[in-house]
Amino acid sequence: MRNCLLLLLFILAIMNVSSQELNCSLIVNAQQTGNENVQVFKTLEKQLQEFVSNTKWTNRIVASQERINASMVINIQDYNNDTFKASIQVQSARPIFNSSYESPIYNFNDKDFNFRYLEFQNLNYSPTQFESNLVSVIAFHVYMILGMDADTFELKGGQKYFEQARTIVGYSQQNNAVGWAPPKGGDQTRSQLLDNVMSTTYKEYREVLYKYHRMGLDGMHENPKNGKVVVAEALTSLQVMNSRRPNSFILRVFFDAKSDEIEQVFSDGPSVDIKKLTNTLSKIAPMHSSKWRNIGF
Repeated sequence: MRNCLLLLLFILAIMNVSSQELNCSLIVNAQQTGNENVQVFKTLEKQLQEFVSNTKWTNRIVASQERINASMVINIQDYNNDTFKASIQVQSARPIFNSSYESPIYNFNDKDFNFRYLEFQNLNYSPTQFESNLVSVIAFHVYMILGMDADTFELKGGQKYFEQARTIVGYSQQNNAVGWAPPKGGDQTRSQLLDNVMSTTYKEYREVLYKYHRMGLDGMHENPKNGKVVVAEALTSLQVMNSRRPNSFILRVFFDAKSDEIEQVFSDGPSVDIKKLTNTLSKIAPMHSSKWRNIGF
């Protein structure tokens, strides 16, 4: 009887552990084509959902409650036989300690997503070689999600995931697909995004990811006021990065994900001194100035 009970407990434990790192919703939206009910779009959506869910992206053993909540929405703009022109909106969030709230981490609109796809073709990911632009783009964003999420729990904790994203960029560039070219000028491409994240020029970005979330938001359950002070200090430190490279791409990516949350955090709860913070935000993220004006404390 005792052995049966131990076996049952072991099985239950296994059921709650998964090798899958993401809880990712994947949608293919083909409304812009005027033929959104064509079967190939439904097949593509199903195959991509299975691809993201069933691929083992890391060597970690992940409990079900530790899986990262994310979404990918692929907007098909045009298609011709097996050639597709699209964009992809990628988002992810992470839970805040001892709360039901999830903080947005990654919010990127990848506008350069052209690919070839034959219905029911195999989708296979290789860490070291190019398979298809469809697979490369999806895999790149998976590793960006993993990297940014890990950076919020440990300072530069996402390094190995960003390194893998860089490997994907390297072998994908050799196939001359749009969106992989080395960054130049005002590009807002996948290559530019990763270059910004990993560059020492923007080192404060990753430091802020950690301090803002792990030391700030996660600490609010214990001391809400102190948590807000830490978040404000983290955001203010972005001024150094902005002084070095004003209006950088990575700064815009950060505030695309965090601006609504920042407004909410500092418009509720215990009052803290926000004069320096709002002045800094107005300088480094003027595109969200209406939100900074709404901060009420």
